[in-house]
Amino acid sequence: MTGGIIKLSRNTDNAPKSAVSTQTVAFSHYNNISAQLPVDPKTGNIVVGSVKEQAKQCLENIKAIVESIDHVMDDVVKINVFLKNISDIDAVDEVYATFFQNYFPTRTTVAVAALPMGDALVQMDALISNGEGTAPQEPCDLIKLARNSDDAPKSAVSTHTVAFSHYNNISAQLPVDPKTGEIVAGGVKEQAAQCLRNIKAILESIDVPFDDIVKATIFLKNLADIDAVNEVYTTFFPDSAIARTVAYVPARTIVSAAALPMDALVQIDVVVSHGDGTPPQEVEDRHGIVIKANNTENAPLSALYTQTVAFSHYNHIAAQLPLDPKTGEFVAGGAKEQAEQCLNNIKAIVESIDHVMDDIVKVNIQLKNIADLEAVNEIYATFFEGELPARTTVGVAEIAMDALVQIDAVVSNGEGTPPQA
Repeated sequence: MTGGIIKLSRNTDNAPKSAVSTQTVAFSHYNNISAQLPVDPKTGNIVVGSVKEQAKQCLENIKAIVESIDHVMDDVVKINVFLKNISDIDAVDEVYATFFQNYFPTRTTVAVAALPMGDALVQMDALISNGEGTAPQEPCDLIKLARNSDDAPKSAVSTHTVAFSHYNNISAQLPVDPKTGEIVAGGVKEQAAQCLRNIKAILESIDVPFDDIVKATIFLKNLADIDAVNEVYTTFFPDSAIARTVAYVPARTIVSAAALPMDALVQIDVVVSHGDGTPPQEVEDRHGIVIKANNTENAPLSALYTQTVAFSHYNHIAAQLPLDPKTGEFVAGGAKEQAEQCLNNIKAIVESIDHVMDDIVKVNIQLKNIADLEAVNEIYATFFEGELPARTTVGVAEIAMDALVQIDAVVSNGEGTPPQA
């Protein structure tokens, strides 16, 4: 580990354990929680009942992990909810609301084609604020800032933006006009533009420029719409003269959604760098801590995203397809070979910024066929020498270029970014 800050990986017996992930991986001021299925940790089986019972078990597992590291559920800053059936969202929300006392975290909800363990109807992962930091950092009483804007659609079960230390997490934005509460008229281009306008409104409400976004995730109901979305996307990035000078675009992941809330065609969420931190951190010049964007020729390049974007103590890695960077073609073979190439690409990116694979704290895997999970797991474990990262795996109907697998990652960044966080 570079920089001397120690990554802290932990498991508890009170939540289901996995041979291919760690339940919680903390680094500096954040904790990454592996996706939790509705599994009873005592039996190892999916709980009996409807989606409400399953959602409750997912949240109880997250709560058990959170409490095992001396935190509380109100320390959660972001939750991702993956549903088999989008129509179950109201039932899930009913249970969800009972787990938070003082506020709701930012949230993304999406229906996917499949989840690990075929009987699961729901899966959730989480990101947690970690005020005590990880050794040798000294604990400090950082304040979480949860805020909403009247200029973007509000939700009864999520907050627009939750900042902690040097990051802001933004709830996924649907193509909803905040004045009417309705999906905007038009097709996917108009919807994508509204999602991005909503994000921009939220950022402007907290005095953060659009080019402080370090990672974007785009959920599409029809993957064939990606070119149309890209046409709109490139009108929003780069946003400032500084960003245009260096052609900065965030890291990015595209996810094929089985369905989205309100029958939307597109939904977008983002992670934002937060240079001034949260109290009692001293207010700094917003550009005092520098976004470090980097590409390497040893992994596939794209004009639409940067391979790795670091800010303060984290690096966000764009989703990698199983492409050979030398040929631009898919590697031969099945899911195992494709997963190996995705991980080789991530490894090349990580090593290009003087890091190692064991610096990874969270991995997200998309599979076209969830039945390929075992084959992917076989190769996955060979890329790590120490404790495995937190992880989320979902099955999707399709992946760009008809790939069988796609993988992205979050990397701990002990050295920070100038002028040293």
